[in-house]
Amino acid sequence: MTIDGRTLKGRLSAAGDDGFEQAALPWNRAVRQPIAAVVEAEDAADVAAVVRQAAAAGLRVATQPNGHGATTGLDGEVLLRTSRLRAVEVRPAEWVARVEAGASWGELLAAAAKHDLTGLAGSSPIVSVAGYSLGGGLSWYGRAHGLAGNAIRALEVVDAEGGTSRVTADSDPELFWALRGGGGDFGVVTALELALFPASRLYGGRMMWPAARAAEVMAAFREITATAPEELTLWFTLAQFPPFPEVPEPLRGLAAVMVDLTFLGAAEAGRALVRPLESVPGVLLDTRGDLPVAEVGGICAEPVEPMPALLRAELLTGLGDDAVAALLEAAAAGIAPLATVQVRHLGGALARAGEDAGACGHVAEPYLLSMIGPAPVPEVAAAATARQEAIVAALSAHTSGLKPFTFLGDGETAAAAFPPATLERLRAVKRARDPRGVFRSNYPVLG
Repeated sequence: MTIDGRTLKGRLSAAGDDGFEQAALPWNRAVRQPIAAVVEAEDAADVAAVVRQAAAAGLRVATQPNGHGATTGLDGEVLLRTSRLRAVEVRPAEWVARVEAGASWGELLAAAAKHDLTGLAGSSPIVSVAGYSLGGGLSWYGRAHGLAGNAIRALEVVDAEGGTSRVTADSDPELFWALRGGGGDFGVVTALELALFPASRLYGGRMMWPAARAAEVMAAFREITATAPEELTLWFTLAQFPPFPEVPEPLRGLAAVMVDLTFLGAAEAGRALVRPLESVPGVLLDTRGDLPVAEVGGICAEPVEPMPALLRAELLTGLGDDAVAALLEAAAAGIAPLATVQVRHLGGALARAGEDAGACGHVAEPYLLSMIGPAPVPEVAAAATARQEAIVAALSAHTSGLKPFTFLGDGETAAAAFPPATLERLRAVKRARDPRGVFRSNYPVLG
């Protein structure tokens, strides 16, 4: 062992120690992480000490706040957990929050809502603000305010020598650019400051029908998204609920089609905007209504416990008649063994290129295809992978070949998330700031 746990306030676990196997597990249980040790850092000083010792010993450091986004490829690294760094400070007069690396979106949203503010959160309240934002962050409110990575105003960073600094657009413009969307390959971020946005009212929820209504729901989804204001976001989802006892009886084993939505505004206006959905008969569930802005993470009711899963995503260049026909035909016999096949409406501020944008840039494509498949055993994983490949093949004429960084799946590389010029610039920052390769992110830019 080359990391001295006696110098740390947090917990060090090495292979063979009690609790090591549990501490090393990623959120996605389908991913194996053959690492040498796990450090659960207590504070930023612990993080700096781990990096200094690892660099001196020729070890690599992989940082994961709570295990989201993990991929295969680790081999003997020191896994650094920052989940104990959870402080959240809202500065309402500035519309800014300072968030430590382990704090979740649920924690930030609750703190910001006290001041009628919100951040650019995604679908899950348990994901770390830092990991999500460093990867760009595709938010419910991205159509109105852009990518979460571009909302970052400052970062507290431990560099490859174990030194600490506060990085801003003025203090270190190139590193500031790379950290906003390029992931964790350039340093360990122990805290960040990000812009908040006013949000006193939120209309949102989920509507659900039997899967047989998929074509009608898709028609309404296309009609609404063709003219939707930027304050409105809709996600169309084909879902297959598992036949497990813990699933409520009305949903157990059900093949369904759903639309999840948020509208930054009054319920009356939001309901009027999505009126075409109400013309689709056979609705099984309708949870729409006024929501506290802090509860946006409950709309999709995503799992809050770790599980094995396979993610596959593609950006769609359009959702014309041919693309819709290809999608619905590919799913006509059901999406099993996949759990969900989702199309998210993008556009708006997400598509606007800003001169001060970070590496995440902007997303020109108007829709995102995302698929999740369970992977409890190799046979199911293989079947889910084949199903994802078949759907992607059916839509190949309507995909751009790129995908958001935070939607990369295991086995994919950073090259799938960035245009060539952006990737080369990120690689130049990596070579300059971490020439010995002390840091190994989930998706290395040199990989």
